[in-house]
Amino acid sequence: MSTPLYTVDDRGVATVTLSQPEIHNAFDDAVIATLSEAFAGIAEDRRVKAMVLASTGKSFSAGADLNWMRRMASYNVEQNNADASKLAEMLRRLNTLPVVTIARVQGAAFGGGVGLVSCCDIAVAAPEASFCLSEVKIGLIPATISPYVINAIGERAARRYFTTAEVISADKALELGLVSERVDSAEQLDEAVEQILKSVLRNGPDAMAAAKSLVLDYANRQIDDALIADSSRRIAETRVSSEGQEGLTAFLEKRRPDWR
Repeated sequence: MSTPLYTVDDRGVATVTLSQPEIHNAFDDAVIATLSEAFAGIAEDRRVKAMVLASTGKSFSAGADLNWMRRMASYNVEQNNADASKLAEMLRRLNTLPVVTIARVQGAAFGGGVGLVSCCDIAVAAPEASFCLSEVKIGLIPATISPYVINAIGERAARRYFTTAEVISADKALELGLVSERVDSAEQLDEAVEQILKSVLRNGPDAMAAAKSLVLDYANRQIDDALIADSSRRIAETRVSSEGQEGLTAFLEKRRPDWR
């Protein structure tokens, strides 16, 4: 894993890069701890308005490292549970980051790599990108990543790809919703990410965090009196917030808001 854990440019865009191309950016407990620390830092860093999750080399991420899997095979149930909980916490942190997250997928994402992509708000893929929930091939299951993958591709598709371990092309991933956009060539990948960032950076940072929370908190919930009351409270609080007041005033005065 490269250091520093993440970089932030002068626009407030953080980049976290998986940088072990010699092992296809597979991760072990040390990388999981590094990623978890990076995501925690970004969540607290008021400079950050968006994050790009990228990697170097041919693959995005091959999932679990072979040597790590060998060690896990010798663990008992309690040790394996403790180990898996750290992965689950890292994924939770990524999924709930209060900034827009973009996965830049230039190559293969297998196993836990699919989990990383699923936890991001947006995923942009090159034509060479491919995806595979390969755990059942070695008698395992995609347990810790499953909530995020199911949210990304839906229950029906998850039943298929969790059990068949078929390789999913970039085009199929786009159809399933795992990928938000597939570019025509690898050379267009950075341009596509940049176009999304330009849209994101126009918007109120606090409003984007609150809008993301709407999805996380309201998805699959019954639309009842409690939800309606909560949604009304949220928009009321946003309208009187300093960012909301500045945004509305700037709009009426036909000028750029101060966060831009």
